[in-house]
Amino acid sequence: MGCCHYYAPSEGGDAAFSVDVSAITFGRGVLKEAGDHAAALGISRIALMTDPRLAGLAHAATVKDALEAAGLDVVVYDEVQVEPTDESLQKAGRFAGEAGVDGFLSLGGGSVIDTTKAANLYSTHPAEFLTYVNAPIGGGQAIPGPLKPHIACPTTSGTGSECTGIAVFDLLAMKAKTGIVSRRLRPSMALIDPDTTRSLPKNVVAASAFDVLSHALESYTAQPYTRRAAPARPRLRPMSQGANPWSDLGCREAVRILGEYMVRAVDDAADDEAREQLMWASTLAGIAFGNAGCHAPHGMSYSVSGLVRDFQPEGYPAELPIVPHGMSVIVNAPSVFRFTAEACPERHLEGARLLGAETRGATPEDAGEVLAGEIIGLMRKTEMPNGLRGVGYGAADVAALTEGSFPQKRLLDNAPKEITRPVLSELYVSALSYW
Repeated sequence: MGCCHYYAPSEGGDAAFSVDVSAITFGRGVLKEAGDHAAALGISRIALMTDPRLAGLAHAATVKDALEAAGLDVVVYDEVQVEPTDESLQKAGRFAGEAGVDGFLSLGGGSVIDTTKAANLYSTHPAEFLTYVNAPIGGGQAIPGPLKPHIACPTTSGTGSECTGIAVFDLLAMKAKTGIVSRRLRPSMALIDPDTTRSLPKNVVAASAFDVLSHALESYTAQPYTRRAAPARPRLRPMSQGANPWSDLGCREAVRILGEYMVRAVDDAADDEAREQLMWASTLAGIAFGNAGCHAPHGMSYSVSGLVRDFQPEGYPAELPIVPHGMSVIVNAPSVFRFTAEACPERHLEGARLLGAETRGATPEDAGEVLAGEIIGLMRKTEMPNGLRGVGYGAADVAALTEGSFPQKRLLDNAPKEITRPVLSELYVSALSYW
């Protein structure tokens, strides 16, 4: 085990970690295999879930043709909303229930995959919407039984949702993101086809890649699983269990890949090697954070997305203001890693080294600044916004951002240092701008 001392036993802490992962098929052209896999899962009537833009592209036709060729009855839902809300999830759930399907295929980015998870849940185990939503925002009740088979086909190299049991959405009443977390939400399998990223705009590739980067760095620097209280019963061990040796493997390789290929993939849509490598990094980081959990950059991102006023980045739908998920995460990350480095400086320095930083001679006291500097350098090279000011916020918004994110205890409590409300406000202040 790498960094064994990081997993030293602690009084009352857990002494074991769990490994959960979806079945994955990765490679160019694997969307054509969708029908055979769906039939093998016993599906006869399947909901093909996607968004309006993707519905008109060749990828959707490829999947639909493959499903029909395998003898399946296909019902298409192409109204998934980018950055889904509680209202859009409930709409998708009603569709799934009325369509009488016995399986699902999601084709799209994290918004589509998360919407499909929720549609599967609420059509299989109907309940008031907040019943399964993370506490303390929702009831946090356990999903009472298995869900229908779900094949996830990601088309962006970023969210890793095809590998996790997490569904994230905007809760409109709170103007903040929250989610539903359960191993039962994890897709039955993932078909990961790098060809789907060829048509992605530059800005979308960059935002997605930074989501991957933060998944990996947050999971790698999360509090160790041995510091989390041991569960009352083994089956209650959480998915977000903290850093562990299994997740470390994917985190390190994902960060290394990003350091080598991110800028290439953003700058050149024809660079198939770079875009395929980003898709693989996304898969690795998805497996990693699906078993370790993210921490403060993601927790802080939820109010950054939810309180957006008029920011409309290039490459995204222009109908509504939006701070894309990867952007909402990475504008916080340098501030957070400067703060958390004290808890595990060797891991922060390792993250910076894997990204390409020169770390020889760096001391533990340098770790936060070295990692933050490497992230900021990548943000500038890929034309990401300059901190919170770059997506429309200022000092006057810090209080609202803090209140919107402080309830995200699942994420904030996974950080290697305690994050109180005053600390959270300080992190937002530090994230206002970086250059």
